[in-house]
Amino acid sequence: MTRPHSTRPVPKLGPRMTKQRAAVVDTLRGLDKFASAKTIHTLLTERGESVGLTTVYRTLASLAEVHAVDVLHSPDGETLYRDCLSHHHHHHLVCAECGRSEEIEGGPVEKWAELIAARYGYDLVGHDAEIYGVCRACQAKR
Repeated sequence: MTRPHSTRPVPKLGPRMTKQRAAVVDTLRGLDKFASAKTIHTLLTERGESVGLTTVYRTLASLAEVHAVDVLHSPDGETLYRDCLSHHHHHHLVCAECGRSEEIEGGPVEKWAELIAARYGYDLVGHDAEIYGVCRACQAKR
């Protein structure tokens, strides 16, 4: 499933904003779920974009570095990416069947992370918490 393309400006990444980088960002913005670099590359190829797989990997890495994309590590170890819709700290609710995802607030997870870090004498610098379930559309297919 895709979502309508955003009208937000494409972030500038490094000294040059290339056509290839813009195509990667545009493709990410059209997805409503996390996707691997290979999947993004396939989508670009299907759209007729001439972007190499290495360029896709480099672009995603640089987007992750500036927090312009959300990064999720799948249970099988694959790194997945999604356009980051929020500029504040958040977590994700991810469908275990189709991969659709929603950005959600951390709520009690935030306080819990602070308490655990303090209990063990750590200064909390970050945490990740993803919630997995089955979305309504996938439930309806069952």
